[in-house]
Amino acid sequence: MDALKQGADALFILLGAIMVLAMHAGFAFLELGTVRKKNQVNALVKILVDFSVSTIVYFVVGYGVAYGTHFFVGATELAAKSGYELVKFFFLLTFAAAIPAIISGGIAERAKFWPQLIATAVIVGVVYPLYEGIAWNKAFGVQAWIASLTGSEFHDFAGSVVVHAVGGWLALPAVLLLGARRNRYRGDGSLSAHPPSNIPFLALGAWVLCVGWFGFNVMSAQSIDKISGLVAVNSLMAMVGGTLVALALGKNDPGFVYNGPLAGLVAVCAGSDLMHPLGALVVGGVAGAIFVFMFTLTQNKWKIDDVLGVWPLHGLCGTWGGIAAGIFGMQALGGIGGVNVWAQLIGTLMGVAWAALAGAAVYGALKATMGLRLTQEEEYDGADLSIHHISATPEREVNW
Repeated sequence: MDALKQGADALFILLGAIMVLAMHAGFAFLELGTVRKKNQVNALVKILVDFSVSTIVYFVVGYGVAYGTHFFVGATELAAKSGYELVKFFFLLTFAAAIPAIISGGIAERAKFWPQLIATAVIVGVVYPLYEGIAWNKAFGVQAWIASLTGSEFHDFAGSVVVHAVGGWLALPAVLLLGARRNRYRGDGSLSAHPPSNIPFLALGAWVLCVGWFGFNVMSAQSIDKISGLVAVNSLMAMVGGTLVALALGKNDPGFVYNGPLAGLVAVCAGSDLMHPLGALVVGGVAGAIFVFMFTLTQNKWKIDDVLGVWPLHGLCGTWGGIAAGIFGMQALGGIGGVNVWAQLIGTLMGVAWAALAGAAVYGALKATMGLRLTQEEEYDGADLSIHHISATPEREVNW
């Protein structure tokens, strides 16, 4: 019976890992459909290579930083319990690798290739696992300290803060240090529109992310006996809440419509195991409103050229999700309880502050030493030709 349970748990979390791995295709196509045609190849290559670097770094360093263990033992030991510890690593790796995938969308169209890979290695190897260990492995006694202050630990079931807010707030300093794409904001104060290059690919990316998110959230239980249909339905309700609010506030703009469900799903991660489905609907709807309002504000008023809006989408909606878990998880609002708004506020603000400071340090150091940005000519030609020497749709053959 134990062998059957171990095998079932290993399969359960493996299927989750595969679903979240598929989300990286969603990240790729969401970025591809949003950026201009001359940067589509770069979007595809970045996501895959970032994932590959993340895998190695997280296996060798990051997983140990977060969970105090390692894989430098014989394969016989690694195969114990149907290889559960290995597939758990695989699952949690797909979360860690989402961080550079998130950042990629913010710095698109003008970032150098190799400095970003170095940033990926540092972030996935050290920056992200330190906070991951605090939130999910009770490292450094921080959770015990929060519980002593508030009566509850910080709760983040599937990563509204640990993954999304951290990713979004890491991206913000990178976007600010890079500066806007050339001619995005003209000297006379006018805005040069860079509409999405391919709405069908943008939509495909969003759909792939939405489907994979049910593995992201439901399989965060990490064993089959802890699976909860509540998590699945709460994810669904937040997804549709974000969609409908973004549709209404975004005035039918497909870019907003297809980012709305992602905003809702980002926000519901933390409390998806606690909320009533109607609470999840509200949380998702608020997230959709946050994305539309803040994306418009950052782009048009503050002139922050965050290409995919990753700071509003992941940074701010993830922050909202961390706090919302403490509100809508309460029994008074139909939730299961066991959470505290103050604990959620402390844990969330810790993640935000850590990510913003670490992002400024990592990208500031890279800017000072290697530079972050393509040259003016390279940016004009596009990252596809400048970095990869081919466009997404070559119009003629080239004889070398």
